[in-house]
Amino acid sequence: MNKIAIVRIRSSINVKRKIVDTLNKLKLYNQHTCVIVNNTKPILGMIKKVKDYVTWGEINKETLQNLLIARGKLAAKKTLTEEYVKEKTKLNFEQLVGEIELDKKSLKDVPGLKQFFKLKAPEGGFERGGIKKPYSMGGVLGYRKENINKLIQKML
Repeated sequence: MNKIAIVRIRSSINVKRKIVDTLNKLKLYNQHTCVIVNNTKPILGMIKKVKDYVTWGEINKETLQNLLIARGKLAAKKTLTEEYVKEKTKLNFEQLVGEIELDKKSLKDVPGLKQFFKLKAPEGGFERGGIKKPYSMGGVLGYRKENINKLIQKML
C-alpha cells in the first residue's frame, strides 16, 4: 500500500509562518490530527519541511479501516456510519478500504467525509524520548515505517 499516515504531534506556538502554512495545506490543523495521503514527491517534500512537528509512516489496511470506523467524521460533527458509506459508494468499510488500497478510490470519493481524523493523546503516553526528538533517537517525531500503525491504534 502506498498510502502514508501523517500524525501531527506538536502545536504551532512560536512556529514560523511557512511551516504553519505547510501544516495547513496537509490539513494538519491541530495537535493529534491524522491525514492519509499518497506517497508522492510533492507530499514527501512537504513532510520534510514539517518533520520537526509530525510523525509518519506506511499505514496498513486494518489500521485504515479502524481509523474510518472510530474517527471518520462528516459535516456537522456527525460520525461516519456503515449505512452512509453503503448509500453513497455502494461499498462497506472493508470494500472501501480495499479500493483505497488499490488506488481505485480515495477518501474524497465519500461525499462529506472530512479528510482528516482527530485523535486522542496516546494511551500510556508517547515514547520515553519525548516529543522533541526524532524517532530514530528514541523520540516521537519523524519517519517510523510500519510502527505508525501501533501509534494510531494507541490514539484511537
